[in-house]
Amino acid sequence: MSLARRLLSGLLLVLVAGGATAHEMSMAEMTLREARPGEFLMQWSASGSRPAGDELTPRWPPGCIAEENVLHCGGGLRGPLTIEGVGEKYSAALVKVFWRDGQSRVYTLTRRQRTVQLYGSAEDQRGMGEIARAYLLLGVEHILSGVDHLLFVASLLFLVGFQRRLVWTITAFTLAHSLTLALAALGWLTLRSAPVEASIALSIVLVASEALNRPLNQRDTLARRMPALVAFLFGLIHGLGFAGALSAIGLPKNHLATALFTFNVGVELGQLMAVAVAWGVWRILKDTRLAAHSRVPLLYGIGSVAACWSWTRIVAVFT
Repeated sequence: MSLARRLLSGLLLVLVAGGATAHEMSMAEMTLREARPGEFLMQWSASGSRPAGDELTPRWPPGCIAEENVLHCGGGLRGPLTIEGVGEKYSAALVKVFWRDGQSRVYTLTRRQRTVQLYGSAEDQRGMGEIARAYLLLGVEHILSGVDHLLFVASLLFLVGFQRRLVWTITAFTLAHSLTLALAALGWLTLRSAPVEASIALSIVLVASEALNRPLNQRDTLARRMPALVAFLFGLIHGLGFAGALSAIGLPKNHLATALFTFNVGVELGQLMAVAVAWGVWRILKDTRLAAHSRVPLLYGIGSVAACWSWTRIVAVFT
C-alpha cells in the first residue's frame, strides 16, 4: 500500500497544480493599421496581466523601423517577422494587418513557429500554408497541455482497455468533439464557458468511477456495454472546451476553414500521441507488480482531482 499511496499523492500534487489552467492559453495580439503608404499604427492587446509589449519583442523585416506606436516600412511591409518571447509568457501571438484598400491579413506565431513571412496586401497561397502549420501546432499544444482532456482519455483507456473496441470508442470521441468544435467556432452553437468546464470535469469523474467499480449483480452499466456511445456524448461537451480555446486564439477571416480544420487535426494528433504513449507504457509494465497495484490508486487520483475541479467549476457557474 505504500507504493499506492506514493503514486496517489504524486498524481494529486501534479494534477491539482496544473488543473486550474487546464484550458488557459494566454494570447497576445498586435494590430497594424496602414495610415498611409509604408506607415502603420501599432497596438498591442493581450489576455495576460502585464502589457504584451513588455514581454514580447518584434523583429521587423529589413527596412521597417518601429518608433513608439508607429511602424515605418519604406520598402513595404514584406519579409520575415519574428516575435521573441512567444511560448514563454504567451502561448501564441496574432499579428493582424489592416490595409488602406480594405484587405486584411492575420499571422499566427507560436512557440514552435516564432517567425512568419509577411507578403504585403495581396492574398498569397503561401499565407494559407503558414496558417495551416500554425493552427496545427496550436491544436497539438492545446490537447497536450489540456490536463482535463487527457484525464478523460486516460479514464476511457482504463474503462475499455487496449482491445478492438477502443478504436470505436476513441473514434466516437473524436467525431463528437470535432462536430461541436466546428459548430461553436462558426458561431452556430454558443454556451458559457463555466458550465462547459464544469461538465468536462464531471465527465471525468463519471468515467473514472465506471472504470473503477465492478458491475453489481453481473449487470453491466451503459458505459461498460456501450463505451463508444458514452464517449460520443461526452465528446460533444469536450468539443465546446476546445472551441473556447480556439475562440481565445482567434480565426483568420480569409482562411477560416483552413485554420479550423488544421486546429482540429492538431488536436487529434496530440490525442493519438497520448494514446500511443499510454500503450507503450502498458506494454512495458503490463506483467509487473507495479501495473497490478497502480490501477486503483491511479483511478482514485484521477477521480479525486476531477471532483475537486467539478466543485470549483460549479461554483464558477453561479458567480
